[in-house]
Amino acid sequence: MRTRTIGNRSVSAIGLGGMPMSIEGRPDRERSIATIHAAIDAGITFIDTADSYHRDAGEVGHNEELIAEALASYGRDTSHILVATKGGHLRPGDGSWTLNGHPEYLVEAAKASLARLGGDAIGLYQFHRPDPEVPYADSIGALVQLLDDGIIEQAGISNATVEQIDEAHSILGGKLVSVQNQFSPRFLSSRSELEHSAALGLAFLPWSPLGGISNAAELADHHAAFAEVADRHGVSPQQVTLAWELSIASTVVPIPGSSRPASITDSAAAAELELSADDIATIEASLVS
Repeated sequence: MRTRTIGNRSVSAIGLGGMPMSIEGRPDRERSIATIHAAIDAGITFIDTADSYHRDAGEVGHNEELIAEALASYGRDTSHILVATKGGHLRPGDGSWTLNGHPEYLVEAAKASLARLGGDAIGLYQFHRPDPEVPYADSIGALVQLLDDGIIEQAGISNATVEQIDEAHSILGGKLVSVQNQFSPRFLSSRSELEHSAALGLAFLPWSPLGGISNAAELADHHAAFAEVADRHGVSPQQVTLAWELSIASTVVPIPGSSRPASITDSAAAAELELSADDIATIEASLVS
């Protein structure tokens, strides 16, 4: 597996997004564990989660606990795997999403995440989503405290604008290492944040890089250029999509969500897919037409 860098850590060029294994429509625990094990077998060393990746009230941290269980049961050393989690986005259990960016809450949420994940510190902790009721600087200040207290090793932000990236970068004194925004052929509006992150040397972690849980399987139906390039290479359109995202900047690390061993194994192979200049031109032309 080819590697990329998130702060001071070398990780696989393709990561695994854990959300589909814990929200509505989730598989049984056995298949989820098998999916995580398949990702590791395929060379993936970066797994993304959040304390809000759960379905029901009373099961906050469901996905964090699932990942911790999968790593513990893998049977071989997993200390090289970077697990990133997030805080500040909540699910009351009625299907809705709420926000809490208060620094006191974020500090306690991070401590709870660490207890679920285990270890001495969280490898990468990201502020999940800005809370309009709390000054952004105050929320980022919680990341500073968590770094200073040794609760987290590295800090990132998610769902951020260019201005928020700059603000976080300034407050963290250069210790900001990642930006996790939605980005895919279906959702291109974060391209400016991707390019800005690359200019700053920050890892950019596209979430829903295949268009989202309900759209990934039909990607080729909505984006014919990806199917055309896939046919040239004899691979899936999903692999082409991830390879295209990798080609945009060396700082991009897509994190496709998965709940099946076969799908994450296919996604992992995108790290080795070499797209030609003609392939990329075909794709880019389709996105601006």
